[in-house]
Amino acid sequence: HDHYQIMAVGWEGDQRVYFTILHLDIQNGKIRIQENNTDFDIAEKLESLGVPKLDIVLAFHAPSMRQFSGYAVA
Repeated sequence: HDHYQIMAVGWEGDQRVYFTILHLDIQNGKIRIQENNTDFDIAEKLESLGVPKLDIVLAFHAPSMRQFSGYAVA
């Protein structure tokens, strides 16, 4: 369904671990970066692979702020 996540799930001692590391969705032909808790710039990597900036949405930014990102707004 064009919904992709990398997560940390399990246990550390007696503490439950459930954490989204990376979350991408593809909607209406655009790659929406929902979450990126890595040091890796996934948007930059997508660009280097030939994905146009106008096909990448930094969805973790508020819609009113996306216009300043250099990427697609929606």
